[in-house]
Amino acid sequence: MKILLLGKDGQVGWELQRALIPAGEVIALSREPMSTPYGTLCGDLANLEQLRQTIRNVEPDVIVNAAAYTAVDRAETERELALTINAQACEVMALEARRLDALLVHYSTDYVFDGTGSAAWQESDAVAPVNQYGETKLEGERLIVASGCKHLIFRTSWVYAAKGNNFAKTMLRLAREKPTLNIIADQHGVPTGAELLADIAVHALQKTLIDPRLCGIYHLAPAGETTWYDYATYVIDFARATGERLAVENINPIPTTHFPTPARRPLNSRLDTRKLRTAFAVQLPDWKTGVTRMLMEILHT
Repeated sequence: MKILLLGKDGQVGWELQRALIPAGEVIALSREPMSTPYGTLCGDLANLEQLRQTIRNVEPDVIVNAAAYTAVDRAETERELALTINAQACEVMALEARRLDALLVHYSTDYVFDGTGSAAWQESDAVAPVNQYGETKLEGERLIVASGCKHLIFRTSWVYAAKGNNFAKTMLRLAREKPTLNIIADQHGVPTGAELLADIAVHALQKTLIDPRLCGIYHLAPAGETTWYDYATYVIDFARATGERLAVENINPIPTTHFPTPARRPLNSRLDTRKLRTAFAVQLPDWKTGVTRMLMEILHT
């Protein structure tokens, strides 16, 4: 099986390079051109013609898209670029996947919802993004579905990894520098590890290749829920318990209204994962399991 992976150097893409190896031949690309047995290829989603030609050169059985425009606040002003990467590039991938009868695996976001209420969002719930980033990700979903290609779309939330920047690393840095931290406490969601996103996607794509009836949109996040405030408190308490010397003495909960940003954030990012767990017979760990593993890695390296 031939697998084209786009976004190989991102948090999820990095983990997918590992997770996909047993599944087949992996052609992993970033935005920079790379010499391969299939010619010089480039995974820059902002260059739609180049992206189309790359897929045609490789002719993969599976396309896994781990690339995206994720600068939520900048998307409010860089609307055209965000739309190109998050939506129009998805249409190119989807149409090429349909032509090849290939499976397209794509990641989306809880930001397709408006963030109201307190119930976990189901795949069938009405979508209504509250910012431009969410709009572009939703349009990408719609274009994939409309293409008629075989697809798996995984909506997730609060993604982190030991590689690169993440909320926990920021909290640890600030906790070493400042005696007081003010952290938003009215946004609810689930921190989701890139490792989990990669492993579940590979498991699901293998089953879907056998049974295409499994194609569709799924919510993927660990069990449980938290807030940014409780997440920060867990990270700082864990670090202190393992011997980290921290300056922070007070962690204050604040409402979202006290921390204005160019893009609105949804208050409710909870995702109902029953459809995924049932379809693919998987058990999802509590969110603290993955966060603890990540903390052990970044605190002891």
